Amino acid sequence: MRQTETELTQVLHTGPFHLALRTALSVRGLPLHRVQHHLAHRGVKLGVTSLSYWQQGVRRPRRPESLRAVRALEDVLALPDDSLLRLLRSDDRGAADGERPVARSYRSLLESSGAVERLLAAMESPVDGGLHTVDHQERVRIGARRELAGRTSLQVVRAHRDGVDRYLAIHRGDPGCDPSRISVRAGENCRTGRVRWDADAGVLVAELLFDTRLRSGETYLFGYGFEDGTGGAGGEYVRGFTFGGGQYVLQVGFDEAALPVRCRRFEQSSAGAARAARRDLTLTGRHRTVHVVEEGVRPGLVGIDWDWE
Repeated sequence: MRQTETELTQVLHTGPFHLALRTALSVRGLPLHRVQHHLAHRGVKLGVTSLSYWQQGVRRPRRPESLRAVRALEDVLALPDDSLLRLLRSDDRGAADGERPVARSYRSLLESSGAVERLLAAMESPVDGGLHTVDHQERVRIGARRELAGRTSLQVVRAHRDGVDRYLAIHRGDPGCDPSRISVRAGENCRTGRVRWDADAGVLVAELLFDTRLRSGETYLFGYGFEDGTGGAGGEYVRGFTFGGGQYVLQVGFDEAALPVRCRRFEQSSAGAARAARRDLTLTGRHRTVHVVEEGVRPGLVGIDWDWE
């Protein structure tokens, strides 16, 4: 569905760059090969692949000739002068290749941040693991007892320093969960390393080992999951983001024996802050799922909550 001028005006103000570019292309109705043609008439050579990578957030223009192309894009797409270039310079932008983005601490995102930090220290890992997310697709399953039965993730990350070869995945169960009984499943392109947990906080940290060491700026795709089902009834699923700029897709599916009466999307600036941007979500019929898509996420919290009665 083509986006509107109002949406374009908003995202040109808030960013990030790749989302603003993608929205502009949608509003103007220009396919990438036509944009390439218009750029060529202005003396700018740019491949369709590069344009595609830019609008997906996979790569960002940095070299002088690329920045010249961005200025020409503003003309082709009839955007205000410096609107895209300003987003590239913004402190809130998604990270450029090899550049460490601005980060939030776990302390601002998790009430159990102390336990998480202790577990990371025990695994001799810095809080900043050298990776930030480009794309994350997550599926959560709620069981017949209204419990968090499990979740799976397919994730694309980018390294912002050399030599990174692992990712630490954090799982927080529902009240009453037993982390010692939660199992970790390594999927494609990774294998399970060390697993540590804090029973009092209901938190588990799993080390996922990559098949290669990444250089700064390189991306990596991998999958993993957690089988839980050890806690009591829950009423929400929340994802915290220490880094911004990537895309996040969250789907929550419910067992047919335990269907909620209402589901809502929400966001929070920090743990304990008021929930904002609430929006009702419609439960699909046959598959009994709801989902949200967050493009250009900002550091903070995004989630879905639901009512049972």
